[in-house]
Amino acid sequence: MRNFTRWLDAYGETSWDHQSFFAGPVGGKAKELYYAGGLIGTSAVAPMIFCEAFLPSARRLFHHRIRLPIADAHYAMGFAFLYELTSDARHLQRATHFLDILRASQIAQLLEAEDRGQMAENSGQRRGDDYREIIASIARHAANDIKDFPKSANASSCSYTPDDEGGVINASAYRAFLLTSASQVFGNDAYGQIAERNLNFVLENQNADGSWYYALDGVRDFVDHYHTCFVMKALAKIHRLTGRDDCVKALTKGVDYYLANLFAEDGLPKPFSKAPRLTVYQRELYDCAECINLCVLLRDRFPQLQEKLDTVVRGILENWVKPDGSFRSRRLHFGWDNVPMHRWGQSQMFRALAFYLRETSAQRSDVGDRKSDVKAEMILK
Repeated sequence: MRNFTRWLDAYGETSWDHQSFFAGPVGGKAKELYYAGGLIGTSAVAPMIFCEAFLPSARRLFHHRIRLPIADAHYAMGFAFLYELTSDARHLQRATHFLDILRASQIAQLLEAEDRGQMAENSGQRRGDDYREIIASIARHAANDIKDFPKSANASSCSYTPDDEGGVINASAYRAFLLTSASQVFGNDAYGQIAERNLNFVLENQNADGSWYYALDGVRDFVDHYHTCFVMKALAKIHRLTGRDDCVKALTKGVDYYLANLFAEDGLPKPFSKAPRLTVYQRELYDCAECINLCVLLRDRFPQLQEKLDTVVRGILENWVKPDGSFRSRRLHFGWDNVPMHRWGQSQMFRALAFYLRETSAQRSDVGDRKSDVKAEMILK
């Protein structure tokens, strides 16, 4: 982590992204032609797909480095975990820095809306109360701007954005947890009622084998690794807040499916239980990060996840850390994608390992596990 932090200082807080091939005008037009169908569209995207598979560094030819709020959020959480673990004020300063970046981004977006004058007046207000108001505004946005679509007498899907028609499972799972938490923090029963219907949608649409499709639109009926982690993480957190037995039942089936279908022979996460399309990579850093997060959350209730957690952490430390301290992004079918991408998933892995360290520190002290101490020192390095 120390080497990674030094790398982050030197590299900067913007990066290319896994979508860089299609984010610029050339790639964007090619993607448009592809979705229009036909040989012309396939031919248009072929050079980008080739580069993604064999020449990942070519991203820089198609787009520029950008900043993405989701990466800032993960870095903020990661540095906060390290501060809790070490009491090193430098980590707290870094966490606060990324929170301030997020806050500035929110203000910039709000300044484009109607209440331009009000936000300008409030932009310098006190930090502590301001964070609470930001959290409250996030809850209001999730409750009021994200739309609900009834799917049964007790369940509703929610939209992924304010403008789509819902059906994405992990979106409902995330919103269910966010509003469950917000209902308790702010004493708002209406949030809890919305959350319960979204949670019921997730529970009602778990497949008989324990899996969840990405969406219920008849098109995106694939089961992939990190979205499965998203769903089960949300259920685990909701159970911690509410004690609902139906969350544990769903998790029990989900963990069985997860372990049987979403790992490769080397013990590391594989992207899909069954790939819906040709993929240009074998392993994804993002999948490994979310696997660590999920296993840390659930290993006490499902001890079989501890072995998987050990395997993945060991695999990352042995093969995915580059000499400069950053992480490899993907293992391709031939070689590696070594282009650092903050949201895919440098920040996610940094946050996951910091979370792992914080959560296991007390456990190491209790059992005197020297083996874990060595692993922790390797991560902190």
